[in-house]
Amino acid sequence: MKLTVVGGGSTYTPELIDGIAGRRTSLAVDEIVLVDPDEHRLSLIGPFSQRLLEHAGHSAKVRTTTSLEEGIEGASAVLLQLRVGGQKARASDETFPLTCGCVGQETTGAGGLAKALRTVPVVLDIADKVRRLAGPDTWIVNFTNPVGIVTRALLQEGHKAIGLCNVAITFQRWTSALLGVDPSTVELEHVGLNHLTWERGVYVDGVDRMPELLADHIEGLAKHIGIDGALMRRLNMVPSYYLNYFYNHDAVVKKQLTEPPRAEVVAAVEKELLDIYGDPSVVTKPEQLSQRGGAYYSEAAVQLVHALTGGAGAEKHVVNVQNNGSLPFLPDDAVIEVSSTVDANGGRALPVRPVEPSISGLISHVTAYEYLALEAAKHGGRDRVANALLAHPLIGQHAIADQLADELIAQNRDLLPWVKGN
Repeated sequence: MKLTVVGGGSTYTPELIDGIAGRRTSLAVDEIVLVDPDEHRLSLIGPFSQRLLEHAGHSAKVRTTTSLEEGIEGASAVLLQLRVGGQKARASDETFPLTCGCVGQETTGAGGLAKALRTVPVVLDIADKVRRLAGPDTWIVNFTNPVGIVTRALLQEGHKAIGLCNVAITFQRWTSALLGVDPSTVELEHVGLNHLTWERGVYVDGVDRMPELLADHIEGLAKHIGIDGALMRRLNMVPSYYLNYFYNHDAVVKKQLTEPPRAEVVAAVEKELLDIYGDPSVVTKPEQLSQRGGAYYSEAAVQLVHALTGGAGAEKHVVNVQNNGSLPFLPDDAVIEVSSTVDANGGRALPVRPVEPSISGLISHVTAYEYLALEAAKHGGRDRVANALLAHPLIGQHAIADQLADELIAQNRDLLPWVKGN
């Protein structure tokens, strides 16, 4: 099997390679192609990835290329983990909304919209090439943020695509340690949209251990997620840490105004990682990689590709798939993040029990924003950008939406196809 990673120059690519090297599934990969426009990064990450595999006794060969066409031709599966504009664009996403008193974040709010506008056209172009050069049956696994919007763009154009995020598997691993059980025995009742999810149940051998978590581990949960324990008890569920941007918006903005943006922290970690990767004596994953983000990405991605390529039969995974009636208050073509059955035919959302009004309204609100965001990403136009911002629950005031729209376009002028050159 040829596995292609678009954005293979990312410093967390070794996470994926480590998952393959560790033989966590029987995924039969014999060729891994890392595609990236950055030759310097490829020159460090490619050889390091090969050393990881060889040290683990895995026979797969790693190739690197700056040519997308060469990289995807004949691929069995293509993983997307790209960042259009790099950390510089991320730094902009995390700072320009603050001038209007809005949260600065790369996957939600105005920053998240900016990332979607830059990313969707690039991803759709890549997907067209995958269809032409690898074949229409080649699976595209999207890890590129904002995952929900990008995955919906791919599905809307008829591509064989599925979205993946590491939030659920990270929570599964963390709670299994709290409960003292094997992670494989923990099944989450995970519901919502990408980066807007709640755990409504944590089942071990069919028994819901959520009451125990909320009773005995609430302080640890609150510290880990950053959300008040009393709120979690009142909701009777555990929100993802991304809900901080909604439940604690003003406090988050106040903190962001006094701290360096996450992009600066990540850039420093990346520099250190690249130095380590360039050391030919390093043959195992460095501890510093845990600071980069993307924890357990390798396990989730490898297991998912295994299921999609027919190697495992039907399996349960938390993925981003079309709604198709699972959440009856959303349109069928909305992309939701829930437990799904995954096999060679793709992912199908499992039935979801009725969703509480305490969260269904916010899910609906953000879904409406995502529809408008995708329209803006595909068709461009300043008014489409402003309309999407107006619909976002973290913005919602027309004067602020208009100001942010103008600033977003100014900050991304060279990265938006419909603005560039105008």
